[in-house]
Amino acid sequence: MQIIISPARKMTIDVDSLPYRDLPQFLPQAKEILAQLKQLSMAEMKAVWQCSDRLVRINYAKLQAFDLEKNLTPALLAFTGLQYQSMGAGVLDDAGWEYVQKHLRILSGFYGVLRPLDGIVDYRLGMVDDAKINGTPDLYHYWGDRLAKNLYAEGNLVLNLASQEYAKAIRPYVTADQQFVTCVFGELQPNGKVKQKATRAKQARGSMVRYLAENQIQTLEGVKIFNLAGYRYLPDLSQADELVFVNN
Repeated sequence: MQIIISPARKMTIDVDSLPYRDLPQFLPQAKEILAQLKQLSMAEMKAVWQCSDRLVRINYAKLQAFDLEKNLTPALLAFTGLQYQSMGAGVLDDAGWEYVQKHLRILSGFYGVLRPLDGIVDYRLGMVDDAKINGTPDLYHYWGDRLAKNLYAEGNLVLNLASQEYAKAIRPYVTADQQFVTCVFGELQPNGKVKQKATRAKQARGSMVRYLAENQIQTLEGVKIFNLAGYRYLPDLSQADELVFVNN
């Protein structure tokens, strides 16, 4: 079972807490993306990033100075958004780290697929950012089926804890003999439907990763037992490719 999660916009540099183990598998592609982005002006990069002038100035300076093989932070410690805070990677024991290194993959518009201990820089490039690499219309087309092939090379089951933005980079390439199972986290409404709230869903995804790592979960049956943060599995609302968890 491979587990996929989204990256976070918010990142930190931490070269001291834990050494990185490997360079990213798609480092040649990341270098290709970087080389083409470096050719763009600050105004052109603002169009790519769609962020404030202040953030453009900060990230443009970083972009020009990047060395993708020096001063690297392990990916799971580099991202610091809500999902990663709930995951608590910093307190995982050795068995937990080995579990996530084997089973957890972080999708990335810049790096493609990251293992938790891959060394990365503090970058800014989301899958939906308007980067046209090698003449492709967007990053989805640039990466194509490479990310899905990488994931399914490890087995026929992917547990999707990623946002729709990143799941979209995998879902179109899933074949009939492969499983792509999405976890939905929400609140049960009086009409019987489940409503997801973005902030709580991000936190739940992080809690799910922590649960999987702490309990060394290998199967979907084990996933269904998840009960952190008040969540419980609802079989009546679930399907073969969608597991529904509610917290009320």
